Amino acid sequence: MVFLGAVAGGIEQAIGESANSISYLAGQRLGMRLSVGVPKTTDLNEALTALQQLLWDNGCLWRFEPFQTHDRESMVQRGPDGEHIQLVFRDCMIRQTLFCFGHHQKGSLCNLMYGVFAGALQCIMGSESNLEILHAGENACFKQLTIRRQVPT
Repeated sequence: MVFLGAVAGGIEQAIGESANSISYLAGQRLGMRLSVGVPKTTDLNEALTALQQLLWDNGCLWRFEPFQTHDRESMVQRGPDGEHIQLVFRDCMIRQTLFCFGHHQKGSLCNLMYGVFAGALQCIMGSESNLEILHAGENACFKQLTIRRQVPT
């Protein structure tokens, strides 16, 4: 992670905003590759549990947990664009690496993580996803995961 933090800082300076896209695509490929043997499911909670175990088994210290705010009736909300669940990342090796180097959050390393999530969930659930930062903090990050279900035609 120390090496990756140094590379991220350099690539962001060298190529600017493109670093985010490159990191996302690299993470997406990694997520797809790591999740090849994971059992498929359409249940979001089962998929998140499988993803958490997959990350842990591969040495990725991204501990997250579903979070329900007081204004939500249930953990998973369904909307016209898919299912939404809010996640809290209390233990994140990306955030710790960024702090070691004095880099800002929401950069290329965070996009690498989004790609890993997207690639793994695409393999596990067969659906595209988006992970959006609602709050990036020193002790935890608060994010919303959206799963876009394929509409049968």
